[in-house]
Amino acid sequence: MDFCNIVVAVDGSEASQDALSHAVNLARQSNTTLTGIFVIDSQWADYIGNDWQSSKGARQGFLDYMRKEQEGQAEAARAQFERATQGMEHASFSVHAGDPTKVLVEQASSATTGMLVTGRRVFQVSGRPSLKALAVTLAKKASRPFLLFP
Repeated sequence: MDFCNIVVAVDGSEASQDALSHAVNLARQSNTTLTGIFVIDSQWADYIGNDWQSSKGARQGFLDYMRKEQEGQAEAARAQFERATQGMEHASFSVHAGDPTKVLVEQASSATTGMLVTGRRVFQVSGRPSLKALAVTLAKKASRPFLLFP
């Protein structure tokens, strides 16, 4: 198969390692571009709501903490991607913000994506488990091929 660009979701954890390894092998075999992505989950404020029993400062403190955790995880993902793609000429990494499921569906529907490769548990390391229905959502909404790892 010939893919113009393989996009792989990477989170710096074991949850994304199988998908990353497979995507790297596919990109090397087909001599195509590989793009690694990490998604900072910007939906935390909506997820926790405004009904906190404590002060506004505590809510903001929690949101700041989660943002810092996810930024650290993004750096771990970048390092994981760079280790896996050493020597690859056409490899790049980017960080996105938003709802991880929506971002992955956008990637799996983009004309610039040849194939999306992801793991079922990606982005759940320091985020809410917002991707439990990822497989079903991708199957319903993706217009490009995708591989989903356990």
